Formats: sequence, C-alpha cells, structure tokens
Amino acid sequence: MYSEDRLILVTNDDGITAPGISALLEIAQKFGKVIVVAPDKPQSGQGHAITISEPIRLKENHMLGDIEAYECSGTPVDCVKLAKSVLLKNRKIDLCVSGINHGSNAGINIIYSGTMSAAMEASIDGIDSIGFSLTNFSHSADFSAAKHYAEIIIKQVLENGMDKSQLLNVNIPYLTVDEIKGIKVCEQGAANWSEGFLEAKDPRGNNYYWLTGEFLDHNPVNDKTDIWALKNGYVSVVPSWHNLTKFDAIKEFSFLNNEKIRV
Repeated sequence: MYSEDRLILVTNDDGITAPGISALLEIAQKFGKVIVVAPDKPQSGQGHAITISEPIRLKENHMLGDIEAYECSGTPVDCVKLAKSVLLKNRKIDLCVSGINHGSNAGINIIYSGTMSAAMEASIDGIDSIGFSLTNFSHSADFSAAKHYAEIIIKQVLENGMDKSQLLNVNIPYLTVDEIKGIKVCEQGAANWSEGFLEAKDPRGNNYYWLTGEFLDHNPVNDKTDIWALKNGYVSVVPSWHNLTKFDAIKEFSFLNNEKIRV
C-alpha cells in the first residue's frame, strides 16, 4: 500500500551504518516516501537525552542509495527533533519508525532505550510512532523475521490507525519466521537489571569501571507481559506512552493536599 503522499521518518540509536536500520528501510520504502535522520555513531542507552552543551551537526549521507538520508552528531532524540523542526518543518510526518534495534527493549529497557526514546519524541508531537527491536546483539544477526513482522505491523497500523496510543514498543524474538508463533499485544513486564561494575586499572594506573548486569524477570507466570511473550516465541507489541504518572497512587498521597503543612 505505497503512497507517494505518505512521509515516513526512519531513525535509530545504533547509528546510520547499522544493519538494523537498513533492514527497516527496506520495509518502510514499501509504504511511502522515506527520510532518514540517524546518529552518526552508536548511541545505545542514551534514553531521552538531548544535546544542550554543544552544537549539533547534521550532514547529508549518500551511503543509502537514492534515499534522502542525514547523519546527526547528537542523540536519537536530537535526530527526531531536527527532523521535525528543521528538515521537515511545516511538513506532515505520517509515521516515525525507529530501529531495528540490536537487542531487546522489553520491560524496563524502554526507559534506557535510545531506539524507543526517538519514537517517543515523535509521538509527543502527535506522530504515530513504532520502535522495533530484535532480541539479538550481533552485528551479523539475521533480520529476516524482524522484517517480516515489521511489514505486517506497519501495514496494519497504517490501515487501522493509532488512536489511544501513538507509540508502540515492538520486540521480535530471534527465531525464524516459521518458529515465531505470532504477535501478542501485551503490557510492559515487571523486570529490571541487577547491576554491577567491573573495576580495573588503565595503563596509567587509574581506576575505571565497566557496567555489567543481569536482567531479572519479576512477573508471575502469565501471558500478559512482553517478557512472557518473547520467552514463549511471540512478537510483543506494547502500546506505550510518555505520561509517567502513577494514577492509582494519587489518592494514596491525598494527605499532602493541604495548602499549609506545619512541622
């Protein structure tokens, strides 16, 4: 369902040369006019960081053939901000797709993810946005199944629209197309990183630290979460949002609703 009037912004956090963005471009081109704005280097784990202490550089990139593409010296969120406010100013972006990320962004990973933060930044301005991730970190990973399901999801979203949530967090298990059982729309799983740091010394004798960690799943055994879906061979789709209010706790803290509390 290609439409020359449809404008699709493609971005990522692994950098403009990453295999994942080439895979996503292959699919996005089937649906409309594509513009790429992506970091000029890997920016994984940047979350919703923006650049405010130095200038941001934007340079046209010709490595992607006939596709209009730009590399950005800033973060994934910087890429989307520049696309919206500079490159595509006064033009309607119909869809933003981010990825395909090397590694899962299920559970709490959405907080740290540059891939998802780029998509989230677009959704803040009312742009329908999807972040795609593959549960494999290898540079040589096979993106066949990821492309297959990215095409299905993009097609369905364009046909049916995104009303109650304009942000989807999509994670694809590293399996073949035939091995994947299907797509499951679910909730963000309760999981977190148990972190540690490896300590060592550089050649000058100074200490440095390297972040390590283990991803811990705290969910009961049920089929409601993205963690469960991925473990059981499903593509997980989590409708997400940027309002971090814990709504069911507002009443709990009603004791603070006093204009003057004296100690």
